[in-house]
Amino acid sequence: MSPATYRSPLLDLPGAVEAEVPDTGVAAHYGNPFAEQKLLAAGEGFVDLSHLGVLRVSGADRLGWLHSLTTQQLEGLPPRTTTMSLILSPQGHVEHAFTGYDDGEAFWAWTEPDRVADLVDWLDRMRFMMRVEVTDETAEWAAMQAGEAVELVARSSLPSYAEEHGPPAGIWAAEAQRILAGLPRLGLDTDHRTIPNEVGWVGTAVALDKGCYRGQETVARVHTLGRPPRRLILLNLDGSVDRLPARGSDVVLDGRVVGFVGSSVRHHELGPVALAVVKRNVPVDADVLADGVAAAQEVVVDPEVGLHVRPRLR
Repeated sequence: MSPATYRSPLLDLPGAVEAEVPDTGVAAHYGNPFAEQKLLAAGEGFVDLSHLGVLRVSGADRLGWLHSLTTQQLEGLPPRTTTMSLILSPQGHVEHAFTGYDDGEAFWAWTEPDRVADLVDWLDRMRFMMRVEVTDETAEWAAMQAGEAVELVARSSLPSYAEEHGPPAGIWAAEAQRILAGLPRLGLDTDHRTIPNEVGWVGTAVALDKGCYRGQETVARVHTLGRPPRRLILLNLDGSVDRLPARGSDVVLDGRVVGFVGSSVRHHELGPVALAVVKRNVPVDADVLADGVAAAQEVVVDPEVGLHVRPRLR
């Protein structure tokens, strides 16, 4: 299934407006984005995430094998425990990110729509003599968010799923929750140089108490001895400007480019907000320009060593 041509059957629901790249194929909203945000905040409704890629890893060695390749503690993972994992380059840069669970027979995961083919191919090349099989299940299975939980359902059952879990909320509502929580998304809030320490993935997608994995030296060195060269922030944007900053556009302080803008959305209470990655030495109380839009920042990743996985609570 090609992300460029995918169209969810739930786009036929009343009021559905299709999202833009990278979320084409599913609904941005169903006519009332702010009401849909409130619906999700109350733990109700569902979000169509069927454009995401789905993969399956089966075989007796699957959890130990995935444990050795990724940043997460997967060996002995209890059934149905959802967790996030990363695959890093030898230099510690994030190459893949996926979330999933083991059902006792296989490990199932979902990832960005344009990333699943490369992830399946990379994992398949790492099998060697291990008793594992990696398959792309996107054509048959779809990710759906009910309340705050994501689950996998058969694509053939999407219409009945919508009837059972409705009313629907568009992906803009889910993105508003994610951005406000300071949770980055691969390829939107990261670039080819991103290391986990910069975006708050250490301690969540990266287990600090596990053995060796590719890229571990960089993660451990920055966590214990150094400071991340960049840090993730939340931007509270000037609501009088009738546009959101473009993804990938410059963050500017005193005429200097100090970072880039990631995801952005209009929140039903706080107005326009965005995630951005900036240089570590940008003062935490400094106002910046995001694609020319004035913005105040909130700390998501602390610039100081040892504190950069501190959660931000609301």
